[in-house]
Amino acid sequence: MATPIIMPRQGISVETCIITEWHKKKGDRVEVGDVLFSYETDKASFEEEAKEAGVLLEIFFEADQEVPVLIPIGVIGEPGEDITPFLPENMAQGQAADAAAPGGAGGADPAADAGAAAGAGASPAQVLSAGEIKISPRARNLAKKHHVDLRSAVPTGPEGRIIERDVHKLVETGPKVTAAAEAEYAVLDRPVAGTGIGGRVTTEDLQKAAAGPGAAVDFAPGGATAEGPQIPAVIEYQDQPLSNIRKLIAKAMHQSLVNSAQLTLNASFDATAILEYRKQLKAGQEGLGLENITINDLILFAVARTLVSYPALNAHFFDDTLRVFKNVHLGIAVDTDRGLMVPTLFDANLKSLNQLAKQAKRLISQAKAGSISPDELQGGTFTVTNLGTLGIESFTPILNPPQTGILGVCAIEYKVRPAESGYAHYPAMTLSLTIDHRAVDGAPAAQFLQELKQNLENFPLLLAK
Repeated sequence: MATPIIMPRQGISVETCIITEWHKKKGDRVEVGDVLFSYETDKASFEEEAKEAGVLLEIFFEADQEVPVLIPIGVIGEPGEDITPFLPENMAQGQAADAAAPGGAGGADPAADAGAAAGAGASPAQVLSAGEIKISPRARNLAKKHHVDLRSAVPTGPEGRIIERDVHKLVETGPKVTAAAEAEYAVLDRPVAGTGIGGRVTTEDLQKAAAGPGAAVDFAPGGATAEGPQIPAVIEYQDQPLSNIRKLIAKAMHQSLVNSAQLTLNASFDATAILEYRKQLKAGQEGLGLENITINDLILFAVARTLVSYPALNAHFFDDTLRVFKNVHLGIAVDTDRGLMVPTLFDANLKSLNQLAKQAKRLISQAKAGSISPDELQGGTFTVTNLGTLGIESFTPILNPPQTGILGVCAIEYKVRPAESGYAHYPAMTLSLTIDHRAVDGAPAAQFLQELKQNLENFPLLLAK
């Protein structure tokens, strides 16, 4: 019996996934446990194994396509078996018929649920065809208004039709073109990076693209002269397309700056106490059965315990509402090969130092490996980002909306202060706190930094609280 291959849902917040590679081809025989394909969410990557043995009869979506979760992306069965019921367009039509029937779509048929994900909300508007593009009139008018490239749209309507919501998504994430460049861009067979306002493709971008990737751009015809500066006649370059996660990071960072009032405060503390305590932990680690507790773990622990007294910093801001959380769900910024990820250490203020260190290491390791659950990449109420290991002495962290605060941890520097015999050097570490000034004023933010500083300078006493 033919069985559909369903795109899994990795986490309750995930609505679509991108197929990165098919490990089997149409017509291949597969066994239970064989890896069929790889896919990724916006933050993590996964592999899907075959749950049934048979022949890979059909593949509905190819690599690099974004696919809604819980819909069929292929079929396993035996040669000659009917796969028609699992075709995306047929499942969408079946869902529409079920919705129109008295009582709506009853039951819990997985195939019906998959069809709903593929075609729910699609209107029976007339389909217009332009080449191989099927699009509803409202969607076409919207596309013309915003000058978007319909070839980049992912259709979710019945029979592969582009509908209005697909164009709205394209307006947010897809390539945009100026009116002057639209006609010429429409005949290109490859995407072009835009340098115009809002990332729009301009006529100048098209002229540069005509020479091909890696070609030289003529900045000074005829080359440099003896009298003038040595300006090269050509500048060589190579366009590198952004990865999906890089696009998402770029969009999130830009929206963070545009949609919030960010203010950064800097303060340094005497790191003598935590450095000494770290030495004691390292010396007794094996005998006490402790994790390898790092300086970063000590800071995470102090932040979690200090935040409890500053609810406006352990919160989410929504225009006219401040959502304050009872416990601290600490985001930890992690640099990975795929880009920045921020896993969440839930209930960090309730954990012992050893528990926190163990949990933090697991989250960081899984984030770097790309195997972390998407559910652990959301829900943070405050974020800590540490660039101190890279020698950064001060920086301006960017908020992770809707959070109201993020703490940057900087490198250890040796500073000078008065002493009985003159002056003494001591290890100092700077903390850079960025707040959303719409939700938090400068004074309470400064008070948080001062209390955090005291807790770090007297770390053994913090453990006794």
